[in-house]
Amino acid sequence: MSSLRDDALAYFGHQVHVMRRREVSTLLGWAGDLTGRTLLDVAGGDGYWAGQAIRRGARAVCLDLARDKLDFGSRLRERPGLIEGDALALPFAAGSFDVVMSVCAIEHFDDGAAALAEMARVLRPGGDLVMSADALTRAERWPDKLARHRVRYHVKHTYPADTLTKLLDAAGLDVVRQTHMFRSERAEWLYMTLSAKGGKAGWNAAAPLSPLVALDDRRTADDGGSVVLTHARRRA
Repeated sequence: MSSLRDDALAYFGHQVHVMRRREVSTLLGWAGDLTGRTLLDVAGGDGYWAGQAIRRGARAVCLDLARDKLDFGSRLRERPGLIEGDALALPFAAGSFDVVMSVCAIEHFDDGAAALAEMARVLRPGGDLVMSADALTRAERWPDKLARHRVRYHVKHTYPADTLTKLLDAAGLDVVRQTHMFRSERAEWLYMTLSAKGGKAGWNAAAPLSPLVALDDRRTADDGGSVVLTHARRRA
């Protein structure tokens, strides 16, 4: 059963965060009017963000491999359908969804190309994929931080915008738009520092910096950064 405590924990864990609220708001905004549309959140953890899609009118499902996260999600008030499953072998028929969302998940998969192919498969023709991924376009400047980031978060690959665009094209998806977060060198240093030292609590504690990061992003050329956000559409 749902509890105020569980809802409060989920809100703090997801919304009180240095970037996640702006990140997912952008992705859901790109998806457009969700009223009556089917949405799949791939590797969506406890389903919190799929629950926010439900608030926008979607019929949403969250898939994840972590049973403990799904069990927690089952106690939330606004919960989507919760399914335990593998992003590399989605248990859905082709063309099942109008929208597929994936929030900073692909970098953790062994085979990103295979995951994108599965996301494309379950999208209807003309359906929308909205996703974010670690780009880390300057991370090699801080090799120790990068190494700790990879270990702490089990990051297998990174996806600069041009790399991701090529993989999406191979999966039958056309990029509609892309943008970066943590664009400047100082912002990317902050991202890598929080990742290397702060852990999950650090991302939450840094939430007051979110408006400053957003302002810095607006003032910096959109040609690189720590995280790339992408809206793509499945070709007919």
